[in-house]
Amino acid sequence: MIAHSFSDPFFGPATRLHGATYAVDIEIHAKALGPHHVIMDIGALRDALRRALDTLDYQNLDEHPAFPGRTSTTERVAEHVAALVAEAIAKLPADEAPLPGSSLRVLVRESPTAYAGFERAL
Repeated sequence: MIAHSFSDPFFGPATRLHGATYAVDIEIHAKALGPHHVIMDIGALRDALRRALDTLDYQNLDEHPAFPGRTSTTERVAEHVAALVAEAIAKLPADEAPLPGSSLRVLVRESPTAYAGFERAL
């Protein structure tokens, strides 16, 4: 759950402060499975996502340093979460981390029909 507004008139009524409750999905993609028949430790991925979301939950993103100039679009939120999760993944022990060449995808849903995502290499 967050609050935010946008400074760009492009966003019409959303330039006014409003709230959003997001559902966030995260995926790790790889071309092959590792020796344990997984891409990475799913519990470690869940923990990394939870820590990333804790930095945003119940925050006014207009005041959050990751979104200067009121740029907290759904896409930017997905990009920010992906960066935080990737940083956490980079610190994992090798047996919990994804295989080299893996990618991370974060999907942020405002509703079942309105969502945006961001994908990056790990």
